[in-house]
Amino acid sequence: MDDDLFQLRQLPVVRFRRTGESTRSEDDGENRDQVIKVPEQNDLESVALTDGAPVPREFANPTDDTFMVEDAVEAIGFGTFQWKLSILTGLSWMADAMEMMILSILAPQLHCEWRLLSLEVALLTSVNPIKTLGLKMSVLWTMFYGLMSAFAPIYGWILVLRALVGFGIGGAPQSVTLYAEFLPMKSRATCILLMEIFWALGTVFEVLLAILVMPTLGWRWLLGLSTIPLFIFAFFSFWLPESARYDVLTGNQEKALATLKRIASENGAPMPLGKLIAAKQEERGKIKDLFSSHLCMTTVLLWFIWFANAFSYYGLVLLTTELFQEGGTCGGESLSKEELPCSLECKYLNSDDYKDLLWTTLSEFPGLLVTLWAIDRLGRRKTMALCFFIFSMCIIPLYGCVGRVSMTVLIFIARAFIAGGFQAAYVYTPEVYPTATRALGLGTSSGMARVGALITPFVAQVMLESSVYLALSVYCCCCLLAAFASCALPIETTGRGLQESNQREWGQEMVGRAPSRGSAGNSQSSPGSQG
Repeated sequence: MDDDLFQLRQLPVVRFRRTGESTRSEDDGENRDQVIKVPEQNDLESVALTDGAPVPREFANPTDDTFMVEDAVEAIGFGTFQWKLSILTGLSWMADAMEMMILSILAPQLHCEWRLLSLEVALLTSVNPIKTLGLKMSVLWTMFYGLMSAFAPIYGWILVLRALVGFGIGGAPQSVTLYAEFLPMKSRATCILLMEIFWALGTVFEVLLAILVMPTLGWRWLLGLSTIPLFIFAFFSFWLPESARYDVLTGNQEKALATLKRIASENGAPMPLGKLIAAKQEERGKIKDLFSSHLCMTTVLLWFIWFANAFSYYGLVLLTTELFQEGGTCGGESLSKEELPCSLECKYLNSDDYKDLLWTTLSEFPGLLVTLWAIDRLGRRKTMALCFFIFSMCIIPLYGCVGRVSMTVLIFIARAFIAGGFQAAYVYTPEVYPTATRALGLGTSSGMARVGALITPFVAQVMLESSVYLALSVYCCCCLLAAFASCALPIETTGRGLQESNQREWGQEMVGRAPSRGSAGNSQSSPGSQG
């Protein structure tokens, strides 16, 4: 079959100019020479066809019979492969959420059980998001040391083990990067945002698990059972594909082509005709590329946006249990220095605390819906700005002595929007960077988020003990600044495909790439333009 296709591709191009009124005309013999015209074949090239089935010609460049990974992803579309990848990526996302959510539950428990100082509690929660590894390695690493944390005998041991968990927990952003590369443009924003479902499920599952386990079995069982999604992910991780775009950029076209064929086979879709090529790329991405003339401002602003997102999101998670226990500003802001509580004073979480914690955790589902509605209508930048702004507006009423129900509602709304802003950043960041620097851009942005998550316990747990007003002011001001930073981003990526190269003429839109034959190719790219 392939040989037949190859031979057909070598035949002259036949064009019918006119057919006449009837095929039985008396002038048939005279007109026949005028009906068919064989154009000159000055630039005809033989092409290397793959063993995949053909697809409509619009997915290949009509002048050179080549295609890029982006063309293949668009041709193959969304199907069985993407559904499987969604679930597997979601499991890593769910596990990351559970490991983060557990901090707000574990902190007050160990504070009381081991009589820890507030500074020691903050240090314990801050070491969790300290470093990142490769995706598969990070899952195995996190699973092992997460399980070992359940057997920690003293504070020093659990501090080291949770730091090791934090060393490996950074695989979730990499799974989203890989996931985004295999999504067609029209599905990308929606699918990445739907990953928030798994994050929300992870946080809700962790709270429900705590409600069931903590009163009877204790925190050690909670730590052990929280690794269940990681075990499931590790079992199925062999199925994960490599990045086809990265393979092409590093010269491994055969491996990339095999990955694309596998996806096409699972989806029951055809592969594009022609030869797989890489976009014009000078060299592999380096840290200096993030600060090139057209990416420098974007990188700096994104780093602060990711920092503010994590700082505020994880801060609110920790603040929730602290405010519930202290009663907000009603509980301790009016105390004199002599009346300030001792740092060893502690309160176990009760059933009401767990119930309110569950309610605020459920807020991430409506936050996802709002972001899904806004991100393609308002654009990525305005959506992030809106989320930061509403978060700040929900923090301001907490300065007053609001009741427990009002405080729960305000935290519910604030968490919904800060979670939505986080997801909008996850959509925007892979879209704004080209392939060579995409993982680097997302990785460094995630690193800044980890810095924010590392610092926030000292505000939400230590500073809060001295002044509720001051702690709330830090979060409010940080998000207001992040809202301005979101508006100041120089590039809006709504409706734009993933970039293949740093070159502006390459990968700007999903229709693909600049013709490889220069301006002359442009005049020949449309069949309708030929005479």
